[in-house]
Amino acid sequence: MKTALAPELTATDRCDRCGAQAYVRARLVSGGELLFCAHHGREHLPALQGLAIEIHDESARLSESPVIAPLDER
Repeated sequence: MKTALAPELTATDRCDRCGAQAYVRARLVSGGELLFCAHHGREHLPALQGLAIEIHDESARLSESPVIAPLDER
């Protein structure tokens, strides 16, 4: 298994299992690609490691603190 840089997942990328926003992309040896939400990515990770040539995991984004811009004081 190789973990490489891939294009960032966006809100339009959906989990193949449940349709939620995808945070994990697995590129398969067979040439296919699977997208998973964080939950299903964790659930299927052991099986994916034997089938994938690349796993791109952005699930850490879920625990990031949002950046809040200061209010404009006029």
